[in-house]
Amino acid sequence: MTEIRTPRLILRRWQDDDLVPMAEINADAEVMRWIDDGSVRDLEQTAEDIERWEEEWDDEGFGLFAVELLASGELAGLAGLSVPEYLPEVLPAVEIVWRLGRPFWGQGYASEAAHAALEFALQDRGLDRVVSINRLGNEASENVARKLGMSLERETEHPEYGVPLHVHTIDLSEFQG
Repeated sequence: MTEIRTPRLILRRWQDDDLVPMAEINADAEVMRWIDDGSVRDLEQTAEDIERWEEEWDDEGFGLFAVELLASGELAGLAGLSVPEYLPEVLPAVEIVWRLGRPFWGQGYASEAAHAALEFALQDRGLDRVVSINRLGNEASENVARKLGMSLERETEHPEYGVPLHVHTIDLSEFQG
């Protein structure tokens, strides 16, 4: 079982008890406004998401971690790695992803989780390059990408939803573990 501990977080594989709290995060319109077309996701959709994330672990050897607060055991959201098949122009690539519930915003958890996931990608999984894809205007995620040492590679558009995207990148030679 793959698990990463940071000073305040545990990044781990998904468990049955994670479904309801993740569905609550996905049902928050403010959380989801920057993801895909901005639609919220219900319990059934979240269950399908978690199943797909776990399949990616099996297929790729990496995936999205459940992010748990070390102190309380609360599920704060997700962070990890995924193949961004929705944006063929950046392939082959691995994307670093993070999504936290609103109660966990503004406390550095996203940066902490994303840094751990990036370190996992570059040092544990041997990837030589990772991208971050953010909707234009999502300043919080842009800030996390910058804190990771990523630089803007290109501006593009989501092929399905038509929203403008920023693609940031970092490679192993630039990473400051």
